[in-house]
Amino acid sequence: MFRGTYADENGNITFDDEPLTMAVTAVAMAAHNNGGKVIVQVKRVVKAGSLDPKAVRVPGVLVDYVVPTDNPEMTKQTTDYIYNPDIIKSNIVKDVKQMDLPLDKKKVIARRAAFLFNPDTDHCVNFGIGQYPMYCAMVMKEEGLSDNIVTTVEAGTFGGTSLGGGSFGTAIAPQATIDEPYMFDFYNGGGLDATYLGLAEADQYGNLNVSKFGPKIAGTGGFVDITQYTPKIVFTGTFTAAGLKEEIKDGKLNIIQEGKVKKFVKHVQQITFSGKVAYDSNQEVWYVTERAVFKLVKGGIELLEIAPGIDLQKDILDQMEFKPIISDNLQEMDPRIFQEPVMNIKNDKK
Repeated sequence: MFRGTYADENGNITFDDEPLTMAVTAVAMAAHNNGGKVIVQVKRVVKAGSLDPKAVRVPGVLVDYVVPTDNPEMTKQTTDYIYNPDIIKSNIVKDVKQMDLPLDKKKVIARRAAFLFNPDTDHCVNFGIGQYPMYCAMVMKEEGLSDNIVTTVEAGTFGGTSLGGGSFGTAIAPQATIDEPYMFDFYNGGGLDATYLGLAEADQYGNLNVSKFGPKIAGTGGFVDITQYTPKIVFTGTFTAAGLKEEIKDGKLNIIQEGKVKKFVKHVQQITFSGKVAYDSNQEVWYVTERAVFKLVKGGIELLEIAPGIDLQKDILDQMEFKPIISDNLQEMDPRIFQEPVMNIKNDKK
């Protein structure tokens, strides 16, 4: 069962208004060839021969039932949008000021992560699921850093500004949309230059867990495929979780209420990403939070920067289950990160 936009009288299916095609051709073929049924919901049935053959993603011979409906709730593009032309058209010009990103912990993390972007090498970039990778994409757009790169999302989009939440997988003004399996072929073949992903739980060896928390199994998704062959990996997230409250004021980060859950632990509950394998593979790996920046080094992670207003012992070391390697040249994060104006870091990279 899946959804298209139009079906003709012969059951041929197009995806004109759908932001993603995922693996519908392969899934429909697998069901049909193994005695299953293929049921497709569409907005409208049109005359046979009226569809562009190259726009048909599922041939009618694979389709058993077509269910037309014009109910907006049944034809929503994502859980966020009933219909948004920006996520299916490439000729949309968006003013970055319309994004209205408030200066909060999410933007602080994304801004620091943006400093790791290298325009000379990072030509094709992936942004993972979650609010922090999404903010990385939006901040890079705000800073003008994404003008000369091609962004990708595992669901199949190339180009544009990646979205998160209920619209994850889509992008504003994408350049191209391909089937998801082909995107994973691209990732597994080493097509990416850099990726920005979420940081759920990290340990003293640089391992990361995004897949299992107590009895809850989130699964790995595309995380393993994306991280194994990408030269630069930037993990992004808050330093602690569950109840964390912070404010950015007078160019400093103030912790109002510390999170109850430590995210930097001695041993992750499940290794979704291996620090040792990454180090041995010469991958460049960063762990960016709102108050501290770490880098993967031999034997663990090294603390390189802390936010202005943060106490090293109380706000960082006491909130970790292990003591990281501390750089001899420990520095404060760039002050522009904690101020309202656009940072203009694009000029720094010229």
